[in-house]
Amino acid sequence: MGALIHQERPALARCLVGGAWVGEASDALPSFDPSTGATVGFYTPLDAASFDAAVSSARTAFDDGRWARSPRLRAAVLADFAARLEHVKGEVAALLSAENGKLHHDAEHEVAAGVSELRYYAGLARNIFGRVTEVEPGLMAMLAREPLGVAAIIVPWNAPVTLLVRSLAPALAAGCTAVVKAHPEAALVTTRVIELLAEDARLPKGAINLVHEPDSEFAAALVASPRVDVVSYTGSTAVGKRIMASAAATMKRLNLELGGNAPCIVRADADIDAAAAGIVRAALSHSGQVCVAASRVFAHDSVAAALTERLLVRLRATVVGSSHDPATQMGPLITRAARDRLLDLAAQGGRAGKVLLEAGIPVALPSVGHFLSPGLVWVEDPTSSLLHDEVFGPLLSICPVGDDEEAVARANDSRFGLAASVWTGDLQAGHRLAGRIQAGTVWINQHLRMHAEIETGGYKESGIGRLHGIEGLEAFLQTKHISWSVG
Repeated sequence: MGALIHQERPALARCLVGGAWVGEASDALPSFDPSTGATVGFYTPLDAASFDAAVSSARTAFDDGRWARSPRLRAAVLADFAARLEHVKGEVAALLSAENGKLHHDAEHEVAAGVSELRYYAGLARNIFGRVTEVEPGLMAMLAREPLGVAAIIVPWNAPVTLLVRSLAPALAAGCTAVVKAHPEAALVTTRVIELLAEDARLPKGAINLVHEPDSEFAAALVASPRVDVVSYTGSTAVGKRIMASAAATMKRLNLELGGNAPCIVRADADIDAAAAGIVRAALSHSGQVCVAASRVFAHDSVAAALTERLLVRLRATVVGSSHDPATQMGPLITRAARDRLLDLAAQGGRAGKVLLEAGIPVALPSVGHFLSPGLVWVEDPTSSLLHDEVFGPLLSICPVGDDEEAVARANDSRFGLAASVWTGDLQAGHRLAGRIQAGTVWINQHLRMHAEIETGGYKESGIGRLHGIEGLEAFLQTKHISWSVG
């Protein structure tokens, strides 16, 4: 076992309302380390009056207009936010690892990605342009790009730094103000990141607000509020549908990244060793608790057996343990309930086909941790829930296919369409397959690669809109037509 990483003392995460940190320590709720069960710190839930004040503050700060009309200020605030986050990246990564069980080097990568995203949108903040044209002699028309208004940003726990920044940065770059709803299982790290932004005296009072709660009452109120103009949510498809239904009453803009069950097509000409390594890495990243994690493998008949053996070797060799141990290759699941759900799903594998590697609770690890060893199922039943539900854990399925046509058909036989990968030695064939797969992202000979500059999002029930890139900024902008005559 390597050296463990501990915080010196428990932290207290308060809510940010109208420029002031609020919340009583006596009301604080704990946040737990999924590796050890220890209390990492505490967060203070918001009361109804403070919630109303948070939304009102964001509305007032936006309606004031100065933030919306100051692109150079917005760019400077975001650039300095990035610099402060980079300066404390080790501290933030350690807190992230402790609070949600992410391996420390993965947590460091996530923080670095957040810094990159902030710098990207700091640049875009000064590049928001409309256009002007003369539609007929003397009749002018201008299309102005304006911020939507107040943004509600509902952040999940599995990548709270990246998934906060990829919505908050373009919202602020566009000129919006925001109310951020943190997840209770990432309250501490979300608060620490928001603190770095809130300390900038140039940020208008109320332009950024932070809400904590143990459930979803205030999140639902944000979606329903007529004072909120756009909702950016990352999470399950079931919750996304409820958000859509609630948002219909106020016709607010939505940007939703929802569930996934990513297929991996492995052609007969693929480098099997490279495919096995890439698929296992993508399946076990953060214990599979990633919306674009590799889940379903469709391998050509001629290579399915060889690929299966290589997958088994890598899965069996995976070191499961505490996120604080440098030797660990896969950490815990976020909660015991999440682990129990995966155990139930793994138990269904025998009814769907043949369990090649059984996912189970490692007996050598402390029972207080939410540990689960990876599993692999050879699926014969095309209706299996392993192929049609979001797995969100370290459980892979593999199915043999006869040709590319069958592989594409099986990959597309899903209500999800968030991400996929194709593994092949023929790049042209890979491109052809990528064009036919119904998913917002398709990787060729790789999986789980994201960039601040490149848009991502879902097809079908995997979401609406795009995050990252220029389209991520467009999600927080609207167009106004202004016309006049020059005589």
